[in-house]
Amino acid sequence: LLLLTNPEQVLLRFAARSAEMLVSIYSGSQKMTVVAEILKAKPDATVQTIAPDASVLEALRTMADKHIGALLVVQNGHIEGIFTERDYARKIALMGRSSADTPMREVMTRSVMFVHPTQTSEACMQLMTDKRLRHLPVMDGEQLVGMISIGDLVADIISEQKFIIEQMTHYIGGNVR
Repeated sequence: LLLLTNPEQVLLRFAARSAEMLVSIYSGSQKMTVVAEILKAKPDATVQTIAPDASVLEALRTMADKHIGALLVVQNGHIEGIFTERDYARKIALMGRSSADTPMREVMTRSVMFVHPTQTSEACMQLMTDKRLRHLPVMDGEQLVGMISIGDLVADIISEQKFIIEQMTHYIGGNVR
């Protein structure tokens, strides 16, 4: 038993033990989350799509009904583009266009960035930050397997932080799991 009477010694010892705990959490059972795990955690992993000839109004109704911020534009099983709330704001509302009369092909974003199921949440977050994206389709080879949003990644980070806090709380209290 080590008796520490100096408050500085107590703080230094606590900091050292806390650092050891974090290292053990991250090097042990705690691993980086991959996209496939994030997709499994989603209550509904269905990817909502729309045809290129559908109207923007139809897209907005689908997005509102499903409580989502983006739709993939798909024709004959091939991704043609993506339509987001940002596309609506910039290409319809600000331009004074009619949602009912404008087809998706005229306003969708044609260049679609995507990720693989094996990519880490950190890599996705970096891509979203660098490219200023909020949604990423997930492709396994040629097959569309899901879509992740910035909200999905934030939820994953919060879950990881809760786990670490629990582990440190148990460690500090002497109940290491």
